[in-house]
Amino acid sequence: MLRLQELTKTYKTGDQALKAINLDVPKGQVLALIGPSGAGKSTMIRCINRLVEPTSGAVMLDDTDLTKLGSGGLRKARREMGMIFQEYALVERLTVMENVLSGRLGYVGFWRSFLRRYPQSDVDEAFRLLDRVGLLHMADKRADELSGGQRQRVGICRALIQNPKLLLVDEPTASLDPKTSRQIMRLITELCQERGLAAIINIHDVALAQMFVPRVVGLRFGEIVYDGLPTGLTPDKLTEIYGEEDWEATIEKVDEDEEIEAAE
Repeated sequence: MLRLQELTKTYKTGDQALKAINLDVPKGQVLALIGPSGAGKSTMIRCINRLVEPTSGAVMLDDTDLTKLGSGGLRKARREMGMIFQEYALVERLTVMENVLSGRLGYVGFWRSFLRRYPQSDVDEAFRLLDRVGLLHMADKRADELSGGQRQRVGICRALIQNPKLLLVDEPTASLDPKTSRQIMRLITELCQERGLAAIINIHDVALAQMFVPRVVGLRFGEIVYDGLPTGLTPDKLTEIYGEEDWEATIEKVDEDEEIEAAE
């Protein structure tokens, strides 16, 4: 469904953030993108939806090369790619419901959204999504009244109301406590499974990736150095991705957390 072909990004400084990346993501597959800071994870996600312009290569979403699209075609293509941000990117003064409905901007046009005249079908879907993530009772709350975990749930609803084929998720747990982080990762993966959605999740927490995601891709210096099952992330492989560290302790932590998850 998504195919990256020789995707490269070189900045004006000469720094090469991505080096001829080749990657296939089938329909319905959830993939975790791991690697040290500066490895190119966020750049890859942003090159896919062209928030960052690739230097060369192709981004194929089904049969469409997104790198070849003009502004109008790109706006339509972005409807099919929901984005969930690390810092939530909510409009603080708007309500939860209004923030969720902003995910329909690509469909309803500027004036209808400005006047907040969304079709009833969009409003009904927003209520369904808020109910699914446990925030139905907060639909009329302002976004600046929410906790970090609640804000991220609103961001998830906003992305899903686009009815996308692909979710691009950039550090969804970076600002959250450990328990909320697990809840958010579980929610994202469950929703993808329910809707048959493919997703790429950029995440720093290796343990969370191993707990919730069936496929892990490791980046280092803009290149893929691992692509496989979470169980394949041995201490040697983690050292190749991140550098020297006591990775045995990380693997033990994953085992302990999985036991906690099973008991909950």
